[in-house]
Amino acid sequence: MTNSEFLKQANLINGDWVQSDAGSSFDVTNPANGDVIGNVPKSGAAETRRAIESAEAAFIEFRQTTANQRAVWLRKMHDVMLDNQDELAKLLTMEQGKPHAEAFGEIGIGAAYLLWFAEEARRVYGEIVPSPWKDKKILVNKYPVGVVAAITPWNFPSSMLARKIGPAIAAGCTSVVKPASQTPYSALAWGVIAEKAGLPAGVINIVTGSASEIGGEITSNPSVKKLTFTGSTAVGKVLIKQSAENVKKVSMELGGNAPFIVFDDADIDRAVTGAIAAKYRNSGQTCVCTNRFFIQSGVYDQFIEKFTKAVTALKVGNGVDDGVQQGPLIDIHAVEKIEELLADAKSSGATLVTGGNRHALGGSFYEPTIVTDVQSEMRIAREEIFGPVSAVIKFQSEPEVISMANDTEYGLACYCYTKDLGRAFRMTEQLQYGLVGINEGIITTPEAPFGGMKESGLGSEGGSNGIDEYLNTQYSCIGGLERS
Repeated sequence: MTNSEFLKQANLINGDWVQSDAGSSFDVTNPANGDVIGNVPKSGAAETRRAIESAEAAFIEFRQTTANQRAVWLRKMHDVMLDNQDELAKLLTMEQGKPHAEAFGEIGIGAAYLLWFAEEARRVYGEIVPSPWKDKKILVNKYPVGVVAAITPWNFPSSMLARKIGPAIAAGCTSVVKPASQTPYSALAWGVIAEKAGLPAGVINIVTGSASEIGGEITSNPSVKKLTFTGSTAVGKVLIKQSAENVKKVSMELGGNAPFIVFDDADIDRAVTGAIAAKYRNSGQTCVCTNRFFIQSGVYDQFIEKFTKAVTALKVGNGVDDGVQQGPLIDIHAVEKIEELLADAKSSGATLVTGGNRHALGGSFYEPTIVTDVQSEMRIAREEIFGPVSAVIKFQSEPEVISMANDTEYGLACYCYTKDLGRAFRMTEQLQYGLVGINEGIITTPEAPFGGMKESGLGSEGGSNGIDEYLNTQYSCIGGLERS
């Protein structure tokens, strides 16, 4: 992979691959074995400012392109991704650690987002509003917001960018991208994808380096009209405050504390399959991963038995190896956070069922874990775990579990298993979450809006709503139209 044309070790600014001004860089390591993959520029405010200037200059012409032309570029980018899906997936696995099958799927859904927004580009409709005046017409038009800054996370370094770059291009916006320092290569590969698709220089600019310096320039620079961020709630709050100075438009996809509810009438085998997908995908490192399992008392023992059997069967290893289902955590700090939460839970009466230790493979590998007898006040039930640990809570009634599930400042994703149609609709209405999975553990798709409630974020990505985040609405009143 070190010879891959998609592995770039430079910033992309105005169509040129360049190093940082000071020539400084930082290493990127493979979390599966600790090997140094390479190094990328350690950039700051000055490089970010030039990237913003490049995007601002490119926007002047890019906003004038037709929706059809932008759709063509997006389709070409989609084709480049699918034509090189395996190579891009290997690059992703190398820097992030997830199994190759998951990485392959991530590249595929990223391409699907591009195709979706290629279609949405041609559906940015305005309105003619019936006028209350005889001599005036009311028009409503939508225009691209301008330069968009995108700050993306390390857990889905390719597809998270697809959900931001896709609608930005579709709307006629230009972008400045700041990827996570742990996984910059999947983002830099987007520069190569754009080049291969013939996207004009400056439409996408990518800068790696200091989060505080790059983020500070993005939020303070008035030329940036919109900031889209995926990451922790704590960092999102800081970015919102900083962006308020220039009243930027913001989209925030933040943290979660997803409940997974299994009722007595549920299909337990289906629930276990969904639980594995909703918890252990990407080693539990997703914002929509289950954090708390609520199991009704009548099926509690049966679910724990089957769930434990499925969890202990998970194959842990290097993501490039055949059959691996769980790779390493992103770094040792993630392991230490899990150990801290587990220690607190066990000291407060929780019971370890399986796992609970660093894996024999060493490094940042961790055993798939289940802990029961969890109480809602424990840290493990209140904080985002972001690792392969299932915290299980027993409940008795529907009103009780609704109250417990909603007892969090987060509101991103939730899951519920039941055969009762009425209950399914009640849960959908009463659970305070932006994404609801009924008898399904994997629910994300480009065709549907992705976004949270409460402190889990602002705005939506995907679906017909996704492109609206990149548009301004303008009302025009045209007078002097007296009728003869």
